[in-house]
Amino acid sequence: MSPLARRRLTLALTLLAIAAVALLGWRGYSARQAAQRQAAAAASAVPVIELAASDLATAHPVELRTGLPVSGTLKAVNTALVKARVPGELQGLTVREGDTVQAGQVLARVESTEPGDRLRQAEQQASAAQAQVAIAQRQYDNNAALVRQGFISQTAMDTSLANLNAAQANYRAARAGTEVARKSVADSVLRAPIAGQVSRRLAQPGERVVPEAPIVEIVDLRQLELEAPLSPADSLGVRVGQTAALQVEGAAQPVTARVVRINPSAQTGSRSVLVYLSVAAQPGLRQGLFAQGLLGTERQQALAVPLDAVRTDKPSPYVQVVQDGRIAHPTVSTGLRGDVDGTPWVAVQGVASGALVLRGSAGALREGTPVRPAAGAPSGAAAPATLSPAVAPAASPPPAPNALGASAAQPAA
Repeated sequence: MSPLARRRLTLALTLLAIAAVALLGWRGYSARQAAQRQAAAAASAVPVIELAASDLATAHPVELRTGLPVSGTLKAVNTALVKARVPGELQGLTVREGDTVQAGQVLARVESTEPGDRLRQAEQQASAAQAQVAIAQRQYDNNAALVRQGFISQTAMDTSLANLNAAQANYRAARAGTEVARKSVADSVLRAPIAGQVSRRLAQPGERVVPEAPIVEIVDLRQLELEAPLSPADSLGVRVGQTAALQVEGAAQPVTARVVRINPSAQTGSRSVLVYLSVAAQPGLRQGLFAQGLLGTERQQALAVPLDAVRTDKPSPYVQVVQDGRIAHPTVSTGLRGDVDGTPWVAVQGVASGALVLRGSAGALREGTPVRPAAGAPSGAAAPATLSPAVAPAASPPPAPNALGASAAQPAA
């Protein structure tokens, strides 16, 4: 082959190679453009999730209260069980459960003739003893005059003095018997020892009662307390004056209580230590209601988030944070747990103060999910940007290598 023919063949092959490379580059560029358009279309199709105010919370420094769980039954500090003191028929009992009574108010009477008869008998005996004293006194005065005149001996004088002393002693004993009988008559009238409300009526009018038979129970609801048993180890950190937030069954709002007494002795058998908490007066509280809560033994200021905002479905704990209108998952380390307004919070490190975090009620959202808070929701340190339905296209993937292993250069716009 001539040199000219060889040059022409080489030029033709070179042109064919250049055309093949250009064709492959064009196909790669077209494929990348199609992938970018598909990614942009997919990104624009992702819906923006609107978060309610109840789904969001702001990470901020709070005072965490740690303590001991306490529970027990509310009891009235002042209660009284009125019992019969004398036997007889119960009469005049008109108060019923829920009635208000005052201290000293007559509740009922026990009709009995025996105490009255005994009182009259004691009074007659006292009158007779008083007459004997008068006789002994006159005899003593006469003998004293006779002794001075020398008509009787000193022995007779001493005998009359002894008779006078015996008569006076008998009179004092008779008077004491009269007071005892009068007390029995007074015991037949049942009076309220304290002011309060009748919680139980244990007898009915017309019944015959015996001494120590319960008639009514009175409860003073102005002062209530909780008797909470604690283990010996837990009781070491309890001090008089510490406060607790109690949730009483049936009450919508927590009730404040304060430690007023600590039992100096452990209970036999259980070895528990009883702690007495005075409960603040509040309408609707009743004796016998069950209450439970947290007795604050320590306070600490720390950056915290709600406990349910910390998620553990990854190897490391994390929180869901709203950043620039999208969900991010920063890893956090947790610390002290405490109670804030009745809700458990936990101290965290790894988020900034004022960060907008999702509570557990919001569920798990993927990182990068577009969100926007609803009207009235907390906005955090800086309000997240409100997303429009159009979302910016995702970042372009790295260019695919061509057939020769080189990246095709994208044409200038």
